[in-house]
Amino acid sequence: MFTEKERSQIEAHGLTVEQVERQIENFRKGFPYLKVVSAASPDDGILVLSPEEVAAAVARYEAQAPTLKIQKFVPASGAATRMFKELFEFVNEGKRGAGIDKLIANLDKFAFYPELQHFVAVDADDKAKVDAIVKSGLCYGSKPKGLVTFHAYADGNRKAVEEHLAEGAMYAASNGVVKIHFTVSPEHIEGFRALLDEKLARYEEKFGVKYDISFSVQKPSTDTIAVNPDNTPFRTDEGNLLFRPAGHGALIENLNEIDADVIFVKNIDNVTTDARKEDTVTYKKALAGILVGLQAEAACLLEKMRSGDVDVQKVAKFVEESLCVKLPAEYGAELLCSILDRPIRVCGMVRNEGEPGGGPFWVANPDGTQSLQIAESSQISPEDMPLMKSATHFNPVDLVCGVRRADGSKFDLTQYTDPETGFISSKSSGGRELRAQELPGLWNGAMAKWNTVFVDVPITTFSPVKVVQDLLRPQHQ
Repeated sequence: MFTEKERSQIEAHGLTVEQVERQIENFRKGFPYLKVVSAASPDDGILVLSPEEVAAAVARYEAQAPTLKIQKFVPASGAATRMFKELFEFVNEGKRGAGIDKLIANLDKFAFYPELQHFVAVDADDKAKVDAIVKSGLCYGSKPKGLVTFHAYADGNRKAVEEHLAEGAMYAASNGVVKIHFTVSPEHIEGFRALLDEKLARYEEKFGVKYDISFSVQKPSTDTIAVNPDNTPFRTDEGNLLFRPAGHGALIENLNEIDADVIFVKNIDNVTTDARKEDTVTYKKALAGILVGLQAEAACLLEKMRSGDVDVQKVAKFVEESLCVKLPAEYGAELLCSILDRPIRVCGMVRNEGEPGGGPFWVANPDGTQSLQIAESSQISPEDMPLMKSATHFNPVDLVCGVRRADGSKFDLTQYTDPETGFISSKSSGGRELRAQELPGLWNGAMAKWNTVFVDVPITTFSPVKVVQDLLRPQHQ
């Protein structure tokens, strides 16, 4: 199938021919749907905490934080193309809808407005103003969301990445140090570095902390080959194979390299102003408190299981009620030990108010268990879609992860993915159609074999910015 030149290209990409052949086979056969059993709910799989339970979990985390290696992990790759799609259509094609009308009418309410005024006159026509946002002035159409000015403050407006500095100081500090890791596209790293070099000292003084900032890029070895509509390898006009980034699921490799006891995961655009951060901080700490409690109990029970000094029924109860794994009618010590010896993620879930996002579900596994998974609509078969519509909650990408074994060693997270999950989409290159393949999402198939706990969190912890007009919502004003 491949020439010697192409085999060399594959190897240079960090892939093997066998891996690429498996990717092509995925195109041919497609990915199976998840075996969804039911939507998780507050009565079955979603933990709803009382105020007293929230306070206890926060206290547990705060007491242990000085002894923990804590890291905040922020996926921040890619340009903000979708955020400014409507603006590009107006500038390039003259298409004007209600979104553009809303933008122009409220231009002075955007935190980036003072910067915009340096590039365009107040009496300029509407197209010139929009052009100055996405192309000629602020150039936001080619920048990542992290470098877009989100919020206005009396002491200086903040870009999205700066809000993560503020958040990190409020819940992810250990002994006065805040470690934050950003996954960034290679072309944007210098922009992030330049901004942080300029701003870090100010935030260190404001919050009384020191920051330890690191970056990584999505590894080329996680890219997937593109194929023609007939599933043969797509070759460019120059005769080369075409590889494409495999979506955020590839970031499990980046997460796997983080050396920490507790890892907070949150999208770059899900931030709010300091005045509205109280719930976010409280529940981040509560999720972490639940995590460290579960880790301690799982480690204790695993040690007792291995020594034979424990009531198996007690372990089974913990597995079902605390780790949220439903056991088959017949199970043994080997299955219980394997469940106790897994990475753990505690995920915030918000009430479904019509926002897009994956939902919480019970899924049947090959070992006879049922576990909690975050599933996207593309992973659910048409006949199971009514289950998705019945979901009371959805995933705002609010995770706290525990990636160490009981003995302190790190799990190899690449061993806890489900390679049978993924997504195939239609794209184009050079005006030619192609099919692209994404790896299982970071909080979908890439964490499929983790122990998963869902916790109900307030909608106030969720403030995404999917399109630029979202910055006019109260959470961002």
